Amino acid sequence: MPSDVAARLRERGYRVTEARLRVHALLRDAGGHLTADEIADGLADGEDTVTLSSVYRVLALFEELDLVRSTRLGGDAVSHWELAHPDEHFHVVCGTCGDVDHHRGSLVAVIEEHLRDGHDFEPDEVTVLVRGTCATCRAAQR
Repeated sequence: MPSDVAARLRERGYRVTEARLRVHALLRDAGGHLTADEIADGLADGEDTVTLSSVYRVLALFEELDLVRSTRLGGDAVSHWELAHPDEHFHVVCGTCGDVDHHRGSLVAVIEEHLRDGHDFEPDEVTVLVRGTCATCRAAQR
């Protein structure tokens, strides 16, 4: 919600700007993963355009404030951004159509426990990315 974003920005000493609110709203409404270019394109509406460099600055700040997460989902090195979510969600990416889905499960908890108990390592964040082929693409290949 914009008020939550505004409150988080203010409590950390940052100004609430139109660009910051618009970037957050676009990510919220997209409900998926967007590149910085896609965000800038989505905010290009004439006179109130948010530049690509501004988008990158907003995303960097939002990542610092735990409002967004970046993930490299494709074979390219481009980051895809989404609203922050709990670690127990992991990404499943279709290598054919590029569709990205979130799945929730106990896998991340198992990884965290394994690292703590077996390796004396305390994870701050666990990102799980599974690549494969979705059912729709598999059916189309048959």
